[in-house]
Amino acid sequence: MDPKTLALLDHRHLWHPFTQQAEWVASAPLIVAEADGVYLIDVHGRRYLDGVSSLWTNVHGHRVPELDRALQEQLGRVAHSTMLGLTHPSAIALAARLAELSPGELVRTFYSDNGSTAVEVALKMAFQSQQQRGEHRRTRFATLRDAYHGDTLGAVSVGSIELFHAIYRPLLFDAISLPAPTSPGGPEEEEALSRGLQLLEEHGDTLAAFVFEPLVQGAAGMKMHSASFLRALAQRARELGVLLVADEVAVGLGRTGSLFAMEQVGLAPDLLCLAKGLAGGYLPLAATLCTESIYQAFLGAPEAHRQFFHGHTFTGNPLAAAVALASLERIEAEDVLAQADALAGAMSAALDELSSLPWVSRIRRRGVMVGIDLSQPDGSSWAPSARVAHRVAMATRPRGAIVRPLGDTIVLNPPLVMSPDQGALLVQIVGEAVAEVCG
Repeated sequence: MDPKTLALLDHRHLWHPFTQQAEWVASAPLIVAEADGVYLIDVHGRRYLDGVSSLWTNVHGHRVPELDRALQEQLGRVAHSTMLGLTHPSAIALAARLAELSPGELVRTFYSDNGSTAVEVALKMAFQSQQQRGEHRRTRFATLRDAYHGDTLGAVSVGSIELFHAIYRPLLFDAISLPAPTSPGGPEEEEALSRGLQLLEEHGDTLAAFVFEPLVQGAAGMKMHSASFLRALAQRARELGVLLVADEVAVGLGRTGSLFAMEQVGLAPDLLCLAKGLAGGYLPLAATLCTESIYQAFLGAPEAHRQFFHGHTFTGNPLAAAVALASLERIEAEDVLAQADALAGAMSAALDELSSLPWVSRIRRRGVMVGIDLSQPDGSSWAPSARVAHRVAMATRPRGAIVRPLGDTIVLNPPLVMSPDQGALLVQIVGEAVAEVCG
């Protein structure tokens, strides 16, 4: 179909996520038709740096021969088979590999198909395991302020971004929200830690689990905290009998500089959630990893009904599992973490220059994850109706990049294999767009 027809049909039939459709249909959409490495290509042949890894999923770039080959070979065997009462080689091999790579003793893997359901699985596992151990008072969860764990109702219940979650509050269960700093270190973090520890003492005997995004709260606009802050909260929670659920959907698999963010925290969780980059950005795949201790709480005679009553039609899909295995192999074979480190260094240097712009109030970065806060030169916020970050994001497109706004924050999170020169160019494009819109 030609671009005009595609745009017409999109406006007539599609409903886009997190999008005000009244605005969407007022302009021509950017329609991605192809991809090449770290570039997306639209229907007119224009190329754009994929500055957000196709929503934080793409690890190795697009059209990667090793991943393409793994997918094609699996297609030659079987595209899908249920895991209810059956199993298959790629799901088995991937679970074993995740057990080898993950921090601590996370030896069991339960598959689903997106980050929200990975968290939903973890919440239900934590609750049910506590109940089946006789901890009947433990019916609540603790989370960090401004948390985002997905869009299903359980995940929304442990989230606290008012813009996304407020309207659904009557449908949700209550959670204890612990303060979280905007940036690591300093008085703000010290105060948040003190209050968080106090809340854990007050409510610890009623908590099934403490759920957190380690080191970076992505959807909150790349809010960040130190490893020591999280470690102190998590250690005290564990001492109080609270299970630890690390939501590494966004931060895992190299985004923060290590394969798993919890490696930097120096503490192994009881459950760990993965999605987004797990399959290299190719297919929907999620996993909830847990310890043998949690797994054992679900064992018993069939008539005892202690099993985990949860499942998904495409759980452990063979195609997705095969490409995830190939992605993990490539991360090691190509030393992708070293490539990501070089990219992060180049971006940091460019961001230091960007910080001199009068409209950039603060820049937060960890690994390849970056949040650029925009404000007026006097430090005051823009009126919400000005939609400055949105306009900046749109202004990057004619310059050859795609980035995302979150409130008045521009978010960067490129593929880990983007070259240092491309990373510097991405930041330069953002700077030009900021100057155009704000100046």
